[in-house]
Amino acid sequence: MSLPTFLSLPERGSKPRVAGLTHVLDKGASVAATEAVLASGAAHLDLWKLGWGIAYVDPGLPAKLSLLAAADVRACLGGTLMEIAWCQGKVDECLDWASDAGLACVEVSRGVAPMPVADKRDLIRRATERFVVLSEVGSKDPQDHASPAEWAAEVAGDLDAGARWVIAEGRESGTVGLFRPDGTVREELAEAALRGGGLDRVFFEAPRKDQQAWFIREYGPEVNLANIALDDVLALETLRLGLRADTCAVHAPWVPT
Repeated sequence: MSLPTFLSLPERGSKPRVAGLTHVLDKGASVAATEAVLASGAAHLDLWKLGWGIAYVDPGLPAKLSLLAAADVRACLGGTLMEIAWCQGKVDECLDWASDAGLACVEVSRGVAPMPVADKRDLIRRATERFVVLSEVGSKDPQDHASPAEWAAEVAGDLDAGARWVIAEGRESGTVGLFRPDGTVREELAEAALRGGGLDRVFFEAPRKDQQAWFIREYGPEVNLANIALDDVLALETLRLGLRADTCAVHAPWVPT
């Protein structure tokens, strides 16, 4: 059955999208669960991150990657795994394994390891030879309070090094980096990330509905959002389209004639 078209809704680009991308976080989904998510949400889903070290221990990885490729969804290796490889001097081995496994994207971050910015940029440059690279800016440490100027500079530098997109850190909890401990957005950091990269090159991690709604109200339905739960793909699309109370104010009231 075809979907209805009788409502006037915000314009949404079709895949492959250049803006308004949705990036989900896989915390260990089974092959069956992956297939179920794609059955309903593939049209609205662009990037599938295998969180932290999930890909390294998931026996279903080959089957999941095959499903994602067939659905035109890019699979991305989580940045924490790359940081661990860097700490152990195993970056080349990690990149070789990711390439052999068939991953299309890798994330390069320094949210856990004491990685100098120069090493991060070198890692981005090396990874771009074989992958689409997403870098991440911000720490997973709630006590780390980088300045907006530092965020803007790191975003711009990562893009110059070859990253396709930069992700503004928020974790799966939505309580660090881009967010205050209560989950509200640090507006100055969001603006700094955009100054460094622009709306089409920056992803905001926004695992919570209130955070997703804030970014959509602030920057419009074509904002790039990351760390979305697998079960929330369609729910996020309704937020983008103003089909949920949190964002339905994007529609002007109908006036009878």
